[in-house]
Order: sequence, then structure tokens, then C-alpha cells
Amino acid sequence: MNMISTGSKNRDRNQRAQLLISAALLCSTLLACGDAFAGPPFVTDDPEPVEYHHFEITVDAEGTVRHDRNDGALPAAEINYGLANNLQVSVRSALAFSQEAGESHHYGIGDTELGLKYRIITEAENGIRPQISFAPSVVFPTGKEVRGLGDGHTRILLPLWVQKSFGSWTTYGGGGYVLNRDSGGKNYWVAGWAVMRQVTEKLQLGGELFYTGSASAEEPSSLGFNIGGSYGLGKNDRVLFSAGRGLTNINRTNQFSYYAGYQIDF
Repeated sequence: MNMISTGSKNRDRNQRAQLLISAALLCSTLLACGDAFAGPPFVTDDPEPVEYHHFEITVDAEGTVRHDRNDGALPAAEINYGLANNLQVSVRSALAFSQEAGESHHYGIGDTELGLKYRIITEAENGIRPQISFAPSVVFPTGKEVRGLGDGHTRILLPLWVQKSFGSWTTYGGGGYVLNRDSGGKNYWVAGWAVMRQVTEKLQLGGELFYTGSASAEEPSSLGFNIGGSYGLGKNDRVLFSAGRGLTNINRTNQFSYYAGYQIDF
């Protein structure tokens, strides 16, 4: 009996190792234009880390349309792994695209994001206490700025995220400070809040309002919204979707934005 149990455990370890290798290869293939402030399918992130020794992988297509520019990622990949109880490590990568009015279309490697999410406080099931996480991340300039595929400098995000559930409703949000390592730029704040409702066993719908501060004298701040949700395909996978637009400085920041993805956890 012990020999069978040991063999089964070894097979499980080998399968997990193979999945980890496959995930790493996927990331290296899809190098990145990740946004340092994102929680699929919304811009606003949530504080809930992936379970210990579990993976969550999301593959998506996304973009933003402005009056003189259209850019985004096709495809993008985000891999989250539960490194310890209440601690998640993440990598986000993509192939980016960009096209300015009157110029040729560019496509290639974008910027790369690495992050952690540590849950400081767990949610009280029968009380008012929410769950709270600290989720620092770093975006590295692996994309070519001259082709519009990256920012050309490092950004460090230091946010706190909060979440509370009430029956079929879940609300989460927060924000933080971005250290913008651009010689011609400035540091700025980001914030967002989302509300989601479990409509059916498989369908979840909601919306968010988010803010991004001005990163330079030439780049204005932005206030915008998205509506979207998820639909479960099976026990461990789902499709994600959202769409929205800006509410301030619309032509320069966000006339229309879209997101469609597939997520699986195991």
C-alpha cells in the first residue's frame, strides 16, 4: 500500500514539474507587454492569492483605441503560482502591437512584469473584516519603445488590495503608488474599485471604475470604466471578457478598450 502511495506521489510530482516547465516555456515564448496594474478581466486587481502549490494561467487578447493610436497585446499570458500559504508569485508576458495614425503597424516583444501578492489579512466569513493583500510588481522594459511596444523604462507598483463578499456579491479594489524610473517622467498614483455579482452558477458579471495618474508632462491622467465578467466552461476553467472607455482625456487615453481571455487553474 505504501509503495503504491509513493509511486502515485512521484507521478503527481512529475506531472507538476512538467506543467511548471510548460508554463515557463510559454512565458519565454510570449514575452511581454504586461500592465503593472491588472486583474483579469479588469484593470483593478483583487487581493486573493492562488492556493498553495496551485497554478492559475490566463491567455488573452486586449487593446486600447485612441484618436491617433491603437495598441495592445495579442496574445498575452499571465502565470500565477501559489508559492506558500497566502503568497503568490506572478509573471506576465505578451506579444505587443502598436499602430499610430499614418504609420506602419508594429508587432513584437513587449514589456515584462514580475510580481508578488501576499495576503496580510484574511476575510472574516461571518464578520465585516475584509481580506487585504500587498502586491508589489515590477515592469521591465523588454519591449522596444521606438516601435511603441514598450515604455522604455522600469516601473515599480506598490499597491494594497481589499476585498469583501456578501452572498452573491463581491466587491474589491484599492490602489497604490507607481515609481516611474523614467528620467523625463514622474511618479504617480493608481486606484480602482470593482463590484461583481454571481448571476448563475457559471456566469459572473460586474463593472469597475479606475484611475491612472499622469506619468509625465505630456501624458494626462485617466479616469475610466469597464464592464465585463466571466463564464465557467468547466470546474477549473473559464472565459473572461470586458469592454469600456475613458471618462476624462478620452481622445488621448482611451476611446475604447477591450479584453477577451481564457483562464485555467489546477
